[in-house]
Amino acid sequence: MTPESNPPSAVTPPTELDLAGRARNFRLRMAVIDRETETALDMTRDRYGRTVHPDAAADVRAHRDRAAVEAYTTYLAPCADALLDTARRALDELPPARHLTGWRTVLDGLAGSTAAIRRVLDRPTSGERTQYKALWPHLTAWADHGFIASHLADLDQRHHHKAPLTVEEQQMWTEMARAAQKRGELELTESWYAADGQPITLAYLVEDDASTVVALRGDPDAPGWQVIGHYAHEYEAGQMLPAPVPPGVLRADVSEFNRAAPAPEVSLQELIRNVVEARQAGDASNALLGATQRGHDAGPMVRLQELLETGAQFAGALETVQGRQIAARLAALGRQIEFLTGEVEEAAEDLGATVAVLPPHRTPVPRFRPGPAVDTAPPTPPPRTSTAARHR
Repeated sequence: MTPESNPPSAVTPPTELDLAGRARNFRLRMAVIDRETETALDMTRDRYGRTVHPDAAADVRAHRDRAAVEAYTTYLAPCADALLDTARRALDELPPARHLTGWRTVLDGLAGSTAAIRRVLDRPTSGERTQYKALWPHLTAWADHGFIASHLADLDQRHHHKAPLTVEEQQMWTEMARAAQKRGELELTESWYAADGQPITLAYLVEDDASTVVALRGDPDAPGWQVIGHYAHEYEAGQMLPAPVPPGVLRADVSEFNRAAPAPEVSLQELIRNVVEARQAGDASNALLGATQRGHDAGPMVRLQELLETGAQFAGALETVQGRQIAARLAALGRQIEFLTGEVEEAAEDLGATVAVLPPHRTPVPRFRPGPAVDTAPPTPPPRTSTAARHR
């Protein structure tokens, strides 16, 4: 962390593009570290995801922490403050939008993490493992949220909306696009948000066997959307339209690099196999009850309900007409799965109360048919009757 002793005149200040690139490189390196760590941690768990070798798991995480510190000192330590300063200046120049307050909070959090990292690294102690472990939350803050700083840092390098349509042209193209939408000939291809918080959607407008790329501002399934440009192809549209801002997150407190320890989980395939291998009604009942189990180690049916509920939350968070409709469908399916889970649980309990075993006539099929012994002669074939003997 000690700066080099070169005179100021010999130091070339990094450009905004260099600053943004360093943040992206740090995130890429952290992604590699995360994948390698998860692979190594899998070797310390049993087939249900429970850690059975805690000392080995602790060693894996210590190696992860050390690699993350090395990545930070390589990519971000020399320029973290400059990156944040550049990002703040760009943020101050953006038009008002709902997401700017959250972005400013993120930059403040990254500044706090940067200061904390610097304090720890400037005062090294003998307990390196403990020291690096304390830095992990701050390093992952940069890995999780640094994309906002890098986006703002290279904002000046991005293009802005050029050659807008006149009012008359905009009205004409909007009417054409709405007519095509009613005919089912407005094919949506890509969507993003501009810096002002407005959604932009690219679409192919098909008319008379010819297609034109058009850009829509607003929700295409809600009243009030307008065409803001038409282009020969998608590349031209990408060059002319406002640049996309990073999309949001479903849950603000979720970290890609700080996942909770996996809960013990029995796969659906294993539960099916348990039923197939069962001999008594109680064994098959236990397998069915495993699918409906609730709590920390929930079964597959309960997990499916959670998946549908989370999918409904995501669809609703899109804040579009279609998103709200799909959210309602997924929520209804989640309620059906909840009802079905209760029915399966009740049937499984009834099966468990059945005092019965499989009847013995359900015998297994031998995998290998018995053959003659190696030292025995083959059986004597029956005597062959000559053709002449059959005539009288």
